[in-house]
Amino acid sequence: MRGPSRAHRSLTYRTLSALERAPGRWLRLLALALRHRPWRPGPEVVPDARRRLSGHRLSGHRPLGEAAGASRRRPLWRGLVAVTGSAVLLVTGCGGAAPETNRTTRVSPPSVTHRAPVVMAVGDSFTVGSGPVRSWNTYLAAAARQLGWQPVIAGAAGTGYLNRGKAGRNFLASFTEELSWRPAPDMLIVSGGHNDRRWAPARIEAACHRLLVTVKKQWPRTRVIVVGPIWMTAPPSWSKGVKNAVSSAARRAKAPFLDPLPELATMIDQPGEPRAVDEVAEHPQARSGGSELVLPDGVHPTLLGHRRLGKWLVDALRAMPLSG
Repeated sequence: MRGPSRAHRSLTYRTLSALERAPGRWLRLLALALRHRPWRPGPEVVPDARRRLSGHRLSGHRPLGEAAGASRRRPLWRGLVAVTGSAVLLVTGCGGAAPETNRTTRVSPPSVTHRAPVVMAVGDSFTVGSGPVRSWNTYLAAAARQLGWQPVIAGAAGTGYLNRGKAGRNFLASFTEELSWRPAPDMLIVSGGHNDRRWAPARIEAACHRLLVTVKKQWPRTRVIVVGPIWMTAPPSWSKGVKNAVSSAARRAKAPFLDPLPELATMIDQPGEPRAVDEVAEHPQARSGGSELVLPDGVHPTLLGHRRLGKWLVDALRAMPLSG
């Protein structure tokens, strides 16, 4: 078998010399292992190089790539020629800056997404819904859709500041059981008073004020809005006493008071009011010959009535100052 040419041997020793001078420890070990592979240098190898190689020989070292008990040994030049290309690339790569193995990866912070305001409400059947109108279709839910709120609606039909109704709890109990344990919302709306008509105005005012004080103590940074009692038909004479009691309690607690009665007076019982086709299809439950805004019970609003009330609430809130 032909031995390595003079050019191959020259390239081999230049590569070994470069590997020995390389800064990387593993490259120097590679050069040392290759130099100590058993082989017989030809006569053309310079004596100094031959002495240097023989001086580094390790005793008892098994030749690189040689299996135990093998009778033939592969010449060194074949192994070196196989690694010459990659070794030269590694050595030239070491001549530059050392690779950054501990480079810190900069992680971009997550984008801040807009958080919709959380608005809670406590109230009666006008707030939680009644008949065919569910809580997600009440006037508060309609306002939440227009304003981009996250609504949380609490309360029960027949309840009030004092009246407990079939649910067996008033507004304060509904707040305590359903809302007070939650994280503070951005706003709380208290709406009602319609079911407190058989109570004296002074007692209504005291109960309303007690609820507002409790809320402000529980959530000092939450803005509280009070909505007066709702009548979808002409309000009775005694409704004024209930409205004034709630308004007075809100004023004492420094909470804004919104009165829906003036707006309702312009909405209800308007014969000949034009309707959209979809509204007619959606409200077959409205009493025939009567207002499209009131259910057949004559008390509660239809889906259309809740939508109108929701629009009123949105306009009223937008007209309020930002503070207070």
